[in-house]
Amino acid sequence: MSKQVSLAQLLGCGLEAKAAGALLLEINQCLLSCASACECWQYLIQNILKPSHPFALHQLLYETVYRDWDTNQKGPPPAWFPSKQQIQATNIAAFIKQLKLDSYPEFHTWSAQHRAEFWEMAIARLGIRLHEPYTQIVDLSGGVEFAQWLVGARLNIAESCFLAPLDHPAIIFQQQQESSLKSWSYGELLALTNRVANGLVDAGFAPFDAIAIVMPMTAEAVAIYLGIVKAGCTVVSIPDSFAACEIAARLRLSQAKAVFTQDCIWRGGKQLPVYAKVIDANAPKTIVLSSSGCVKLRLGDLTWEQFLSANDKFAAVFTHPDAYTNILFSSGTTAQPKAIPWTQTTPIKCACDGHLHHDIHPQDVVAWPTNLGWMMGPWLIYATLINKGTIALYYGTPTEQGFGKFVQDARVNILGVVPSLVKTWKTTGCMQGLDWSAIKAFSSTGECSHPQDMLFLMSLAGYKPVVEYCGGTEIGGAYITGTLVQPAIPSTFTTPAVGLDVVIVDEAKKVADKGEAFIVPPSIGLSAELLNQDHHQVYFANTPCLNIPLRRHGDQMERLPNGYYRARGRVDDTMNLSGIKVSSAEIEQILNAVEGIQETAAIAVSPPQGGPSQLVIYATLEKNTPPDQQALQTSLQTAIRQHLNPLFKIHDVVIVESLPRTASNKVMRRLLRDRYQATLRS
Repeated sequence: MSKQVSLAQLLGCGLEAKAAGALLLEINQCLLSCASACECWQYLIQNILKPSHPFALHQLLYETVYRDWDTNQKGPPPAWFPSKQQIQATNIAAFIKQLKLDSYPEFHTWSAQHRAEFWEMAIARLGIRLHEPYTQIVDLSGGVEFAQWLVGARLNIAESCFLAPLDHPAIIFQQQQESSLKSWSYGELLALTNRVANGLVDAGFAPFDAIAIVMPMTAEAVAIYLGIVKAGCTVVSIPDSFAACEIAARLRLSQAKAVFTQDCIWRGGKQLPVYAKVIDANAPKTIVLSSSGCVKLRLGDLTWEQFLSANDKFAAVFTHPDAYTNILFSSGTTAQPKAIPWTQTTPIKCACDGHLHHDIHPQDVVAWPTNLGWMMGPWLIYATLINKGTIALYYGTPTEQGFGKFVQDARVNILGVVPSLVKTWKTTGCMQGLDWSAIKAFSSTGECSHPQDMLFLMSLAGYKPVVEYCGGTEIGGAYITGTLVQPAIPSTFTTPAVGLDVVIVDEAKKVADKGEAFIVPPSIGLSAELLNQDHHQVYFANTPCLNIPLRRHGDQMERLPNGYYRARGRVDDTMNLSGIKVSSAEIEQILNAVEGIQETAAIAVSPPQGGPSQLVIYATLEKNTPPDQQALQTSLQTAIRQHLNPLFKIHDVVIVESLPRTASNKVMRRLLRDRYQATLRS
């Protein structure tokens, strides 16, 4: 390698002169002597680059090492390589050894070609507890669209969350930034779970009743979630950040009979009401946890202490595999969110993805800033506890250093993120100076990531892989993701998830390297119904005819020259904002009611360099409305904050005379996306 860096370049990265001088010779010696770019980069991250170094230095060396890398032939360059020892220690390696296979590609191919055998082995390996055994692992007599899993079995999936020794830690949590870490053992979590289940019975609720949770991800929320499931009831997952009207819509769609909530939460030093929003949503009987110790209740509601049973023993209610355990909501192209039921088998997909793709081992500590209203909340519970790991929960804001210190002090092993969170860390530098050496892997989901941001994330832990994780509520996990047995390339997926397969189809309806990604079913985790829409029309109608049934998911995907994949955003008018899926129609319904607005079109635009989608609003104005772009953006943002979700931030507002339409009068949002992206490139 003939590349060299100069002292001026090192100083320009923010290094002090003495440190730069000491590093210069060692860096250039590596650049001169290594036989290949990959060998050089491995040496640099193992022997020279440290998390304490400015990220500008990491970026400079990565770009220098791979300056002559042919991305057209090889795809993007890798930033992490698993050692033989690391590979052999993975759960995937144990699976491969059991099957007497030679490589991960062989394993994935086998899992896709032998679905029933794969899931039977996975269920056995995870130790899923069955009250009555199945007579058939899967029944496909109704076609892959209506696959029936664990035929004849009876189970309660909450039981499989308590297979670890009862004295092992189940949850580590920190309630306030300055407070010390607390932990609950599996025994303590089980006792509170049982008290919740008994409380539901004592309050007159019966199996299959829908019980909503509108509260942040706390230790109590985990016990409430598992207690509802163990009692044979159905959790209704609603984000606490949603406005009252959105909470009301989800309570109505699910026909919830009760709600668990908190009086308020603290975010960024501010006290935000939650119980008040639940009341405004005209919620049914509500059980309220109080952070202040005193709360004035609506007539008929209960405090947490009044509700909770003293009896910490409870026999789980066993149901058939297709019984609902959770109703979650995910936006499609309409203003009404899709109501997606999870069954008793959906959590097996969560646990399997955690076991194989995230390599969760017993007592591994798993942190993921999330919420029960987003699928990653329930996913975190099942993926961690069924694998006998420890959930790490931080009650503060993950954008501040307090969260990073929690990751350090809790000795987190697997840390999940959304890309916009990483971008904030990178911009503010708030995670510098921390010891994240316990991390063995990151995972990123919810939105498209930016390669530079993911390289930054890897550097914070001394270069650990980022498992990109793309799927959805209706999958129970991912359909395309990564592993710890393959080299990690920032912002790329290495493989379809085990137990299923993926094909990419172009606009000519032919298999291609770039186009729309379709799932090849069946798989445990894939939904078979929607409560308020036609499941067949949403996922199977009018899919390409390739002699195999295909299931629509709606992502644009590109297969790279090295066989890896890169996400290219959504195909339809659904977008991911701050890791939450929302439709254009939902946003437009709110904004079209703003004074002075005639009509709006909401689009998600990917920055030219890649990364999380940005919300852009095209607006036409009523007569006599002044075209004040800044004032308009402020009023539209206020409407979104009050009536939808304060996490959705408007990046730009474009005022136009009219919106482009098709012959059938539909707004051409794709054309608006193309127009806006063209302005970014110009």
